[in-house]
Amino acid sequence: MDKLYFGTAGVPLSSRDSSSAGGIERVKELNLGCMELEFVNGVKMGEKTARLVASKAADFTVKLSVHGPYWINLNSKEPEKIVASRERILQAARIGELCSAQSVVFHAAFYHDDEPAVVLERVVENLTLIRQEMQEQELSIILRPELTGKGSQFGSLTEVIEVSRRVAGVLPCIDFGHLHAREGAYNTYPEFCSALSLMEAGLGRAALDNVHFHVSGINYGAKGERNHLVMAESDFNYQALLQAFKDFDLKGLVICESPNIETDALLLQEFYDSL
Repeated sequence: MDKLYFGTAGVPLSSRDSSSAGGIERVKELNLGCMELEFVNGVKMGEKTARLVASKAADFTVKLSVHGPYWINLNSKEPEKIVASRERILQAARIGELCSAQSVVFHAAFYHDDEPAVVLERVVENLTLIRQEMQEQELSIILRPELTGKGSQFGSLTEVIEVSRRVAGVLPCIDFGHLHAREGAYNTYPEFCSALSLMEAGLGRAALDNVHFHVSGINYGAKGERNHLVMAESDFNYQALLQAFKDFDLKGLVICESPNIETDALLLQEFYDSL
């Protein structure tokens, strides 16, 4: 990565063409730099369309990532559901790579009634199996377990860093709205810097030169995330976050998940560029 790119979680709302290819064109028209393909309800894109998306992204110099299906739980009590979860990640990786996407983001697991340390080992084991199969299929796309917004979900800041440290080809997706909601903190410049420092300490400078972040306003309560909000309606201190991004000289993708995706993506980009 040569710099930090800002973009949308899915096709911009203002796009006249709601297809992925149309979304790429609209991202370029907006002067944004990236887009996340949302496969959250299943990977329904075929290989022919994926190659078209890759060509369009190359033509318009828009960088892509993929968000995998929501129905993933690498700590299910039912073994067949773990197998199905691994296959969903693999399918997102296959199509994502054909699209020329750089990463596959996914929510890895739920704790249920297991100790977090036990769940961590299961996630590491299953992601290792997925990476082995990806190697056999010559897939190089990065897997990114996401920092999750509720305490019932596997995916704290330290957990996604530790999984990434232990499994080759895995890096974290840090969702800063989720981090704020999950911890009830991480909304000041020193706290944002501490999160980035923790990432660098665990994964090295190379991880800061290839980040994948989600940013949005967030509504939350005692149990964590409730729903995303537009920045103007939230308490999220995006100005301090972007100052930390600038001071750490980050490179990679920043995906906006606010309900008004392109409006807040442009807000983030314009403020960052002003620093």
